Amino acid sequence: MENNKNENVPNKSKFKEFLENGWDLVKFAVMALVIVIPIRMWIAQPFVVSGESMFPTFDNGQYLIVDEISYILGKAHRGDVVIFKYPGDTKRYFIKRIIGLPNEKITINNGEVTITNKEHPEGFKMVEPYINEKIFTGEEYTTKDDEYFVMGDNRNRSSDSRAWGILPKKLMVGRAFLRLLPFNTVSFLPGEYNQ
Repeated sequence: MENNKNENVPNKSKFKEFLENGWDLVKFAVMALVIVIPIRMWIAQPFVVSGESMFPTFDNGQYLIVDEISYILGKAHRGDVVIFKYPGDTKRYFIKRIIGLPNEKITINNGEVTITNKEHPEGFKMVEPYINEKIFTGEEYTTKDDEYFVMGDNRNRSSDSRAWGILPKKLMVGRAFLRLLPFNTVSFLPGEYNQ
């Protein structure tokens, strides 16, 4: 009679197999959290555009990923599309374009924006191809250290620095880094325009 050695080896119980697979799942989940949570909290976060203040650059409902680390390691630039906490209610988030940098005078007249600063004491007119309506109020604004002047691209339908004042740097969350949805609008640094 033939001796089958496999008959003497006990089969792994289903419960033991379930525990091993469960432990692998727990390890995977912990590793994912260790990686994802710091990225979500300090490097990038999602943002959904709400309203038409940035039209035609951004439409209502578009899904963006915000780069939070660039403004920690570097500085904001004129033309950046920035996501920030609204100064009037820091639980709300706005999206606008940076027009004026720290220590500048911003003059709006006849639909044109003129920037006066140390490098351009006579001022220079901004070229803004992202604007499709140029009828907006005429005023003068001045920024100080760590202050920015922001406006929506849809100037006549935007609540921005013209209405509620200068944006302090401490309220800036980050810049628009990726546009993910809808899929036909996917882009890297959407709306970027530097002068």
